[in-house]
Amino acid sequence: MGQGQDTTGGGRRHGEYKTPGGKLTAVDLAVVDGRLAQVSVNGDFFLEPDEALDDINAALEGLPVDTPPSELAEAVRAGLDPSARLFGFSPEAVATAVRRALGRSTGIADHTWEIVPPTPLSTAMHVAMDEVLTRDVGDGRRNPTLRFWEWESPSVVIGSFQSVRNEVDPDGVARHGVSVVRRISGGGAMFMEHGNAITYSLYIPQTLVDGMSFADSYPFLDAWVMEALATLGIKAWYQPLNDIATDLGKIGGAAQKRLANGGMLHHVTMSYDIDADKMLEVLRIGKEKLSDKGTKSAKKRVDPLRRQTGLAREEIIAVMIETFRRRFGAVDAGLSEDELRRGAELVEEKFGTEEWLYRVP
Repeated sequence: MGQGQDTTGGGRRHGEYKTPGGKLTAVDLAVVDGRLAQVSVNGDFFLEPDEALDDINAALEGLPVDTPPSELAEAVRAGLDPSARLFGFSPEAVATAVRRALGRSTGIADHTWEIVPPTPLSTAMHVAMDEVLTRDVGDGRRNPTLRFWEWESPSVVIGSFQSVRNEVDPDGVARHGVSVVRRISGGGAMFMEHGNAITYSLYIPQTLVDGMSFADSYPFLDAWVMEALATLGIKAWYQPLNDIATDLGKIGGAAQKRLANGGMLHHVTMSYDIDADKMLEVLRIGKEKLSDKGTKSAKKRVDPLRRQTGLAREEIIAVMIETFRRRFGAVDAGLSEDELRRGAELVEEKFGTEEWLYRVP
């Protein structure tokens, strides 16, 4: 069902949002003189006492249609008696459903999704394509897209705000022929070689996560990954803020970047068969990070998918692609000559330059 459409008659609008791991929240409303009217919140959630539903509706009634999601949620929270109990949904879920009814927020079903399979590129081109495709989605020139990376050479990709000097060991990099590249998203350094990691990028409009906190957007955007891993017999979850973990240890991490034009990058790297000894020679993994993760050994911080599944990397990627295709109705796609050209220009002007790489000393 499309969001923000008149689905109930009489000029009323309908929006839905399903809380990850929770229940569906729906909102039916009208707009009168630029304000919310005839608001009716409904869904398969649980709420105590019953009268609290009237309080939620009353809290939203009359608010301007351009009320930010955070203020919508706060209005709902302020309108509830402190004794009210919400199960399976939240004031933020109500706010998102309202925004979707107004056409200011979108759901998965509102988009046509595409999948770009693993494509070998230089590491600098990979990070450049992240910027190109994120901008294109924000500008409406490309559909929301899932793209898998493939590696041509050993690389370290550092976060946008990291210091090369603090994260990378120059002797180890030189000894192992590792290239170092800075990406546009935050987060930590990643060490990758051909066949040792599974990396993908999601390019989406920010309307898809409208009203969500950063912490909530991570598991929301990777719910399909958890489903794929469950198919492979792995129970995985998000360990706030951006680590993907299992009972046997961390298997990956995520990072995001939101652009001014409304495009958003969400990408994940999961270890398949990391050479831990080489990683320790290439990266400077400080004691502070190790103590924060509750472990004494960097080798134990990342538990490869190969050991947990016994499957080839290509088989795991195939399951991930099939899960995404089924869940999102996605179609196969590729990278156009124009996109690759613009990516190459960005490598020349930005990602391949020392000015960008060493922008944080």
